[in-house]
Amino acid sequence: MNNYKHNIIKERFDIKIKDPDQTIKAEFELDKNAKYVQGILITSDRDELLFYRGSQKIQLNDKELFPENFESRLLMAGLNVAPNNRAICVGNVATGNGRLEVLFKDQNHENTRFTPYRVSIYTFSIVDLETDHQND
Repeated sequence: MNNYKHNIIKERFDIKIKDPDQTIKAEFELDKNAKYVQGILITSDRDELLFYRGSQKIQLNDKELFPENFESRLLMAGLNVAPNNRAICVGNVATGNGRLEVLFKDQNHENTRFTPYRVSIYTFSIVDLETDHQND
């Protein structure tokens, strides 16, 4: 992702998983000033549950960024990863009407026992691609 942090809008969207084997469809609205999404990161208040039990589909304005059943562990970053390298780069995806859709699935796994948990999806968007490239 770009080094010019002042042009990046960082947003957090939460999904609460209250029951085991639950599938939740959530829709979030990006900041109206966001023009392009550059990166996405997923985390949780119970990382072990997200790691073993979680999968999702993520789309932005009907453009699929990650397909259904995409394992959450592939979108997570540990503390050993530098903060500036934690987000998964998705390129510069135009935000259009700014609608982020998530279909999250919790599935039983032998390594964990269910307890309610929160899934947080972070998006990193740039305000204006043209302005951002002037700083390169």
